Amino acid sequence: MEYRKLGESDLVVSAITFGAWAAGGWMWGKTERSEAVEAIRASYDQGVTSIDTAPIYGQGTSEEIVGEAIKDLPRDKVQILTKFGLRWDLAQGEFYFNSQDNQGKDIDIYRYASKDSIIQECENSLKRLGTDYIDLYQIHWSDKTIPIEESFEAVAQLIKEGKVRHAGVCNYTVAQMQEAERAVKLVSNQVPFSMVNREIENETVPHCIMHHKSILAYSPMERGLLTGKIKPGYKFEEGDHRAGHPHFQEDFIIKTNKMLDQIKPIAASKGVALSQLVLRWTVERPGITIALAGARNAQQAVQNARAMSFHLSQEELAIIDQAVEGLN
Repeated sequence: MEYRKLGESDLVVSAITFGAWAAGGWMWGKTERSEAVEAIRASYDQGVTSIDTAPIYGQGTSEEIVGEAIKDLPRDKVQILTKFGLRWDLAQGEFYFNSQDNQGKDIDIYRYASKDSIIQECENSLKRLGTDYIDLYQIHWSDKTIPIEESFEAVAQLIKEGKVRHAGVCNYTVAQMQEAERAVKLVSNQVPFSMVNREIENETVPHCIMHHKSILAYSPMERGLLTGKIKPGYKFEEGDHRAGHPHFQEDFIIKTNKMLDQIKPIAASKGVALSQLVLRWTVERPGITIALAGARNAQQAVQNARAMSFHLSQEELAIIDQAVEGLN
Protein backbone atom coordinates (compact mmCIF):
# COMPACT_ATOMS: atom_id res chain seq x y z
CA MET A 1 0.00 0.00 0.00
CA GLU A 2 1.08 3.57 -0.61
CA TYR A 3 0.36 6.37 1.85
CA ARG A 4 -0.07 10.03 1.07
CA LYS A 5 -0.39 13.25 3.05
CA LEU A 6 -3.58 15.26 2.82
CA GLY A 7 -2.73 18.79 1.76
CA GLU A 8 -0.17 20.43 4.01
CA SER A 9 -1.41 18.57 7.08
CA ASP A 10 0.20 15.79 9.08
CA LEU A 11 -2.67 13.44 8.21
CA VAL A 12 -1.38 10.47 6.21
CA VAL A 13 -3.95 8.22 4.52
CA SER A 14 -3.86 5.11 2.34
CA ALA A 15 -3.93 5.77 -1.41
CA ILE A 16 -6.85 3.34 -1.63
CA THR A 17 -9.39 4.40 0.98
CA PHE A 18 -12.37 2.25 1.91
CA GLY A 19 -15.57 3.95 0.74
CA ALA A 20 -18.37 2.91 3.08
CA TRP A 21 -21.44 4.20 1.25
CA ALA A 22 -22.51 0.80 -0.09
CA ALA A 23 -21.73 -0.75 3.31
CA GLY A 24 -24.61 1.28 4.72
CA GLY A 25 -27.00 -0.29 2.23
CA TRP A 26 -28.89 2.90 1.43
CA MET A 27 -29.48 3.38 -2.31
CA TRP A 28 -27.44 0.26 -3.14
CA GLY A 29 -30.04 -2.42 -2.44
CA LYS A 30 -29.66 -4.56 0.65
CA THR A 31 -26.36 -5.04 2.47
CA GLU A 32 -25.23 -7.68 4.96
CA ARG A 33 -23.84 -5.99 8.06
CA SER A 34 -21.42 -8.77 9.04
CA GLU A 35 -19.99 -8.90 5.50
CA ALA A 36 -19.47 -5.14 5.52
CA VAL A 37 -17.57 -5.35 8.82
CA GLU A 38 -15.43 -8.17 7.44
CA ALA A 39 -14.74 -6.13 4.29
CA ILE A 40 -13.37 -3.22 6.32
CA ARG A 41 -11.22 -5.52 8.44
CA ALA A 42 -9.92 -7.33 5.35
CA SER A 43 -9.01 -3.94 3.85
CA TYR A 44 -7.09 -3.02 6.97
CA ASP A 45 -5.14 -6.28 6.80
CA GLN A 46 -4.09 -5.24 3.28
CA GLY A 47 -2.87 -1.84 4.46
CA VAL A 48 -6.02 0.22 3.87
CA THR A 49 -5.98 2.35 6.99
CA SER A 50 -8.45 5.04 5.88
CA ILE A 51 -12.25 4.72 5.85
CA ASP A 52 -14.65 7.27 4.37
CA THR A 53 -18.22 7.25 5.63
CA ALA A 54 -21.12 9.63 6.35
CA PRO A 55 -24.20 9.79 8.59
CA ILE A 56 -26.53 9.76 5.59
CA TYR A 57 -25.23 6.36 4.40
CA GLY A 58 -27.96 4.13 5.77
CA GLN A 59 -29.02 6.93 8.14
CA GLY A 60 -26.31 6.08 10.63
CA THR A 61 -25.83 2.44 9.62
CA SER A 62 -22.54 2.95 7.76
CA GLU A 63 -20.94 4.84 10.65
CA GLU A 64 -22.10 2.14 13.08
CA ILE A 65 -20.56 -0.55 10.85
CA VAL A 66 -17.28 1.38 10.67
CA GLY A 67 -17.31 1.75 14.45
CA GLU A 68 -17.84 -1.98 14.88
CA ALA A 69 -15.11 -2.84 12.38
CA ILE A 70 -12.43 -0.68 14.00
CA LYS A 71 -13.27 -1.16 17.69
CA ASP A 72 -10.41 -3.62 18.26
CA LEU A 73 -7.89 -1.77 16.07
CA PRO A 74 -5.36 0.75 17.39
CA ARG A 75 -7.12 4.09 16.92
CA ASP A 76 -3.96 5.95 15.90
CA LYS A 77 -3.45 3.49 13.03
CA VAL A 78 -6.87 4.20 11.47
CA GLN A 79 -8.03 7.39 9.77
CA ILE A 80 -11.75 8.09 9.96
CA LEU A 81 -13.15 10.40 7.30
CA THR A 82 -16.79 11.33 7.79
CA LYS A 83 -19.14 14.13 6.83
CA PHE A 84 -21.85 16.54 7.88
CA GLY A 85 -24.50 18.65 6.23
CA LEU A 86 -27.14 16.15 5.06
CA ARG A 87 -30.07 15.69 7.43
CA TRP A 88 -32.94 13.24 7.13
CA ASP A 89 -34.13 13.60 10.70
CA LEU A 90 -35.27 17.23 10.53
CA ALA A 91 -36.80 19.45 7.86
CA GLN A 92 -34.48 22.46 7.81
CA GLY A 93 -32.19 24.04 5.29
CA GLU A 94 -32.29 23.36 1.56
CA PHE A 95 -34.49 20.48 0.39
CA TYR A 96 -32.32 18.02 -1.56
CA PHE A 97 -34.40 15.00 -2.59
CA ASN A 98 -36.87 12.32 -1.54
CA SER A 99 -35.62 8.84 -0.77
CA GLN A 100 -36.35 5.71 1.23
CA ASP A 101 -34.45 4.37 4.18
CA ASN A 102 -33.25 0.76 4.48
CA GLN A 103 -36.67 -0.28 5.77
CA GLY A 104 -38.44 1.25 2.78
CA LYS A 105 -39.80 4.22 4.72
CA ASP A 106 -40.04 7.50 2.82
CA ILE A 107 -37.57 10.15 3.97
CA ASP A 108 -36.74 13.69 2.84
CA ILE A 109 -33.08 14.68 2.63
CA TYR A 110 -32.05 18.26 3.41
CA ARG A 111 -28.77 20.09 2.97
CA TYR A 112 -28.32 21.82 6.30
CA ALA A 113 -25.11 23.17 7.76
CA SER A 114 -25.90 25.58 10.58
CA LYS A 115 -23.49 25.83 13.50
CA ASP A 116 -25.79 24.05 15.94
CA SER A 117 -26.60 21.31 13.45
CA ILE A 118 -22.92 20.63 12.72
CA ILE A 119 -22.05 20.45 16.40
CA GLN A 120 -24.91 17.99 16.97
CA GLU A 121 -24.01 15.92 13.91
CA CYS A 122 -20.44 15.62 15.15
CA GLU A 123 -21.59 14.33 18.54
CA ASN A 124 -23.87 11.80 16.85
CA SER A 125 -21.10 10.60 14.56
CA LEU A 126 -18.62 10.22 17.40
CA LYS A 127 -21.09 8.00 19.27
CA ARG A 128 -21.85 5.82 16.24
CA LEU A 129 -18.17 5.50 15.37
CA GLY A 130 -17.20 4.73 18.96
CA THR A 131 -14.37 7.27 18.98
CA ASP A 132 -13.58 10.64 20.55
CA TYR A 133 -12.22 12.32 17.42
CA ILE A 134 -12.66 12.41 13.65
CA ASP A 135 -9.55 12.66 11.47
CA LEU A 136 -11.17 14.48 8.54
CA TYR A 137 -14.55 16.20 8.83
CA GLN A 138 -16.08 17.14 5.47
CA ILE A 139 -19.19 19.02 4.43
CA HIS A 140 -21.15 16.64 2.20
CA TRP A 141 -22.83 19.20 -0.07
CA SER A 142 -23.17 22.97 0.04
CA ASP A 143 -26.19 24.48 1.82
CA LYS A 144 -27.46 27.68 0.19
CA THR A 145 -29.41 28.68 3.30
CA ILE A 146 -26.33 29.08 5.54
CA PRO A 147 -23.23 31.19 4.77
CA ILE A 148 -20.26 28.90 4.08
CA GLU A 149 -18.05 30.85 6.47
CA GLU A 150 -20.57 30.31 9.28
CA SER A 151 -20.60 26.55 8.69
CA PHE A 152 -16.83 26.31 8.88
CA GLU A 153 -16.65 28.44 12.02
CA ALA A 154 -18.37 25.44 13.64
CA VAL A 155 -15.73 23.09 12.22
CA ALA A 156 -12.98 25.40 13.47
CA GLN A 157 -14.57 25.19 16.93
CA LEU A 158 -14.63 21.37 16.75
CA ILE A 159 -10.95 21.36 15.79
CA LYS A 160 -10.17 23.63 18.76
CA GLU A 161 -12.04 21.22 21.03
CA GLY A 162 -10.08 18.25 19.70
CA LYS A 163 -13.13 16.46 18.29
CA VAL A 164 -11.95 16.99 14.72
CA ARG A 165 -8.36 16.97 13.44
CA HIS A 166 -8.74 18.45 9.97
CA ALA A 167 -11.38 20.11 7.77
CA GLY A 168 -12.33 19.13 4.26
CA VAL A 169 -15.13 19.65 1.76
CA CYS A 170 -16.99 17.52 -0.75
CA ASN A 171 -18.47 18.59 -4.07
CA TYR A 172 -17.26 22.18 -3.63
CA THR A 173 -16.37 24.60 -6.40
CA VAL A 174 -13.13 26.56 -6.23
CA ALA A 175 -15.04 29.68 -5.14
CA GLN A 176 -16.75 27.76 -2.34
CA MET A 177 -13.42 26.37 -1.16
CA GLN A 178 -12.00 29.88 -0.98
CA GLU A 179 -14.97 31.06 1.05
CA ALA A 180 -14.65 28.17 3.51
CA GLU A 181 -11.00 29.03 4.05
CA ARG A 182 -11.98 32.35 5.59
CA ALA A 183 -12.88 30.31 8.67
CA VAL A 184 -10.61 27.27 8.61
CA LYS A 185 -7.72 25.78 6.64
CA LEU A 186 -8.94 23.07 4.28
CA VAL A 187 -6.82 20.05 3.47
CA SER A 188 -8.98 18.42 0.80
CA ASN A 189 -11.93 18.35 -1.56
CA GLN A 190 -13.74 15.07 -2.18
CA VAL A 191 -15.18 15.08 -5.68
CA PRO A 192 -16.37 12.56 -8.28
CA PHE A 193 -13.69 11.49 -10.72
CA SER A 194 -13.39 8.55 -13.07
CA MET A 195 -12.40 7.63 -16.60
CA VAL A 196 -15.88 8.64 -17.73
CA ASN A 197 -16.24 11.69 -15.47
CA ARG A 198 -13.22 14.02 -15.62
CA GLU A 199 -14.90 17.40 -15.27
CA ILE A 200 -12.79 18.35 -12.22
CA GLU A 201 -9.66 18.44 -14.39
CA ASN A 202 -10.86 21.77 -15.86
CA GLU A 203 -10.76 23.93 -12.71
CA THR A 204 -10.68 22.01 -9.44
CA VAL A 205 -7.53 19.98 -10.08
CA PRO A 206 -5.39 22.97 -11.17
CA HIS A 207 -6.57 24.97 -8.14
CA CYS A 208 -5.85 22.15 -5.71
CA ILE A 209 -2.40 21.51 -7.15
CA MET A 210 -1.54 25.21 -6.97
CA HIS A 211 -2.78 25.62 -3.40
CA HIS A 212 -1.60 22.26 -2.02
CA LYS A 213 -5.03 20.76 -1.42
CA SER A 214 -5.65 17.05 -1.80
CA ILE A 215 -8.31 15.58 -4.02
CA LEU A 216 -10.18 12.54 -2.78
CA ALA A 217 -11.65 10.90 -5.86
CA TYR A 218 -14.98 9.23 -5.21
CA SER A 219 -16.74 6.86 -7.59
CA PRO A 220 -13.45 6.09 -9.40
CA MET A 221 -15.07 2.85 -10.62
CA GLU A 222 -18.13 4.88 -11.67
CA ARG A 223 -20.37 2.86 -9.35
CA GLY A 224 -19.14 -0.42 -10.83
CA LEU A 225 -19.43 0.52 -14.50
CA LEU A 226 -15.65 0.41 -14.99
CA THR A 227 -15.34 -3.17 -13.77
CA GLY A 228 -16.43 -4.27 -17.23
CA LYS A 229 -19.02 -6.55 -15.64
CA ILE A 230 -21.98 -4.31 -16.48
CA LYS A 231 -23.45 -5.34 -19.82
CA PRO A 232 -26.45 -3.98 -21.76
CA GLY A 233 -29.64 -5.26 -20.14
CA TYR A 234 -28.04 -5.62 -16.69
CA LYS A 235 -30.70 -5.97 -13.98
CA PHE A 236 -30.24 -4.01 -10.76
CA GLU A 237 -31.69 -4.96 -7.39
CA GLU A 238 -34.71 -3.04 -6.15
CA GLY A 239 -33.56 0.15 -4.43
CA ASP A 240 -30.31 0.37 -6.44
CA HIS A 241 -29.95 3.99 -7.58
CA ARG A 242 -27.85 3.04 -10.61
CA ALA A 243 -30.85 1.79 -12.59
CA GLY A 244 -31.84 5.33 -13.57
CA HIS A 245 -28.35 6.82 -13.81
CA PRO A 246 -27.32 8.12 -17.28
CA HIS A 247 -24.06 6.15 -17.19
CA PHE A 248 -25.99 2.89 -16.86
CA GLN A 249 -28.11 3.30 -19.95
CA GLU A 250 -27.42 0.93 -22.84
CA ASP A 251 -25.62 3.33 -25.20
CA PHE A 252 -23.22 4.53 -22.53
CA ILE A 253 -22.52 1.00 -21.29
CA ILE A 254 -21.63 -0.10 -24.84
CA LYS A 255 -19.34 2.90 -25.39
CA THR A 256 -17.60 2.42 -22.05
CA ASN A 257 -17.04 -1.30 -22.59
CA LYS A 258 -15.40 -0.61 -25.95
CA MET A 259 -12.93 1.67 -24.17
CA LEU A 260 -12.31 -0.97 -21.48
CA ASP A 261 -11.61 -3.57 -24.18
CA GLN A 262 -8.70 -1.40 -25.35
CA ILE A 263 -7.00 -1.44 -21.94
CA LYS A 264 -7.74 -5.03 -20.91
CA PRO A 265 -4.45 -6.28 -22.47
CA ILE A 266 -2.52 -4.15 -19.98
CA ALA A 267 -4.43 -5.64 -17.06
CA ALA A 268 -3.81 -9.12 -18.47
CA SER A 269 -0.10 -8.46 -18.84
CA LYS A 270 0.07 -7.48 -15.16
CA GLY A 271 -2.04 -10.42 -14.04
CA VAL A 272 -4.54 -8.04 -12.40
CA ALA A 273 -8.27 -7.40 -12.65
CA LEU A 274 -9.56 -4.59 -14.85
CA SER A 275 -10.91 -2.82 -11.74
CA GLN A 276 -7.43 -2.84 -10.20
CA LEU A 277 -5.99 -1.28 -13.35
CA VAL A 278 -8.64 1.45 -13.23
CA LEU A 279 -7.90 2.25 -9.57
CA ARG A 280 -4.15 2.34 -10.18
CA TRP A 281 -4.62 4.70 -13.14
CA THR A 282 -6.84 6.94 -11.00
CA VAL A 283 -4.26 7.56 -8.29
CA GLU A 284 -1.62 8.24 -10.94
CA ARG A 285 -3.59 11.17 -12.39
CA PRO A 286 -2.15 14.64 -11.64
CA GLY A 287 -3.71 16.11 -8.51
CA ILE A 288 -5.48 12.94 -7.36
CA THR A 289 -4.29 12.01 -3.87
CA ILE A 290 -6.46 9.00 -3.08
CA ALA A 291 -9.21 6.90 -4.62
CA LEU A 292 -12.22 5.82 -2.60
CA ALA A 293 -13.19 2.25 -3.37
CA GLY A 294 -16.26 0.59 -1.94
CA ALA A 295 -16.67 -3.11 -1.18
CA ARG A 296 -19.55 -5.22 0.10
CA ASN A 297 -17.43 -8.21 1.10
CA ALA A 298 -13.87 -9.17 2.03
CA GLN A 299 -13.01 -10.49 -1.43
CA GLN A 300 -13.87 -7.20 -3.12
CA ALA A 301 -12.02 -5.26 -0.41
CA VAL A 302 -8.82 -7.26 -0.84
CA GLN A 303 -8.97 -6.87 -4.61
CA ASN A 304 -9.32 -3.08 -4.29
CA ALA A 305 -6.39 -2.86 -1.90
CA ARG A 306 -4.15 -4.86 -4.21
CA ALA A 307 -4.58 -2.23 -6.91
CA MET A 308 -1.49 -0.69 -5.31
CA SER A 309 0.57 -3.86 -5.65
CA PHE A 310 1.80 -3.14 -9.18
CA HIS A 311 3.08 -0.18 -11.21
CA LEU A 312 2.30 1.31 -14.58
CA SER A 313 5.01 2.61 -16.91
CA GLN A 314 4.70 5.96 -18.65
CA GLU A 315 4.06 4.09 -21.91
CA GLU A 316 1.24 2.07 -20.34
CA LEU A 317 -0.30 5.18 -18.79
CA ALA A 318 -0.17 6.88 -22.21
CA ILE A 319 -2.04 3.97 -23.82
CA ILE A 320 -4.74 4.13 -21.15
CA ASP A 321 -4.97 7.92 -21.44
CA GLN A 322 -5.46 7.63 -25.19
CA ALA A 323 -8.30 5.12 -24.75
CA VAL A 324 -9.94 7.34 -22.14
CA GLU A 325 -9.63 10.43 -24.36
CA GLY A 326 -11.40 8.48 -27.10
CA LEU A 327 -14.58 8.49 -25.02
CA ASN A 328 -15.00 12.24 -25.54
